[in-house]
Amino acid sequence: MTSKQLFTYFPGLTPIQQQQFEQLPALYEFWNNQINVISRKDIDQLFERHVLHSLGIAKIIPFLPGESVLDVGTGGGFPGIPLAILFPDTQFYLVDSIGKKIKVVQEVASALGLKNVRASHLRAEQVDEKFDFIVSRAVTRLGEFYPWIKGKFNKTSKNKLPNGILYLKGGDLAEEIKESGLKVQQYYLKDYFAEEFFETKQVIYVKG
Repeated sequence: MTSKQLFTYFPGLTPIQQQQFEQLPALYEFWNNQINVISRKDIDQLFERHVLHSLGIAKIIPFLPGESVLDVGTGGGFPGIPLAILFPDTQFYLVDSIGKKIKVVQEVASALGLKNVRASHLRAEQVDEKFDFIVSRAVTRLGEFYPWIKGKFNKTSKNKLPNGILYLKGGDLAEEIKESGLKVQQYYLKDYFAEEFFETKQVIYVKG
């Protein structure tokens, strides 16, 4: 997938946003050679498997100016970095328990000139702030994830969905959802993106 194909899904991008997206492959290739944050086979498919996958959340809900979003277990910056490019007036806080991954996030955000991104070497349980939304990408099973972030939501909701979790997951999730005991809404990314990669990918929403 090329940047041009990516932009067909998000036609309203400014020239600055387009440029920031176009910088991602070279930046991640450089940092991946120093600190391995993306599997070698995936780096060639960065736009499809990491950038567009992250932006699947934006198809479910556009974040509003002034909202705050926590990205738990961000790894090399997914989904947080692509979402921060797309929503420059929303504040993003990216955390991961592995310090070298956070270094990559900080370097990439700095190179892109993203003023709306903070990143810290922390576990989710150590974050002592409240947010409108919490995003993550397949860090662990939903039932294990929820206790980490319970109680970290702002009480007042401004968006079309109440404040909550937007979790990127793949595969058959029936058992995992049942096991979690949580009330969820499932959004299928194949409804938004034509690529075969998204056939089994979902965004799971849980009210905070």
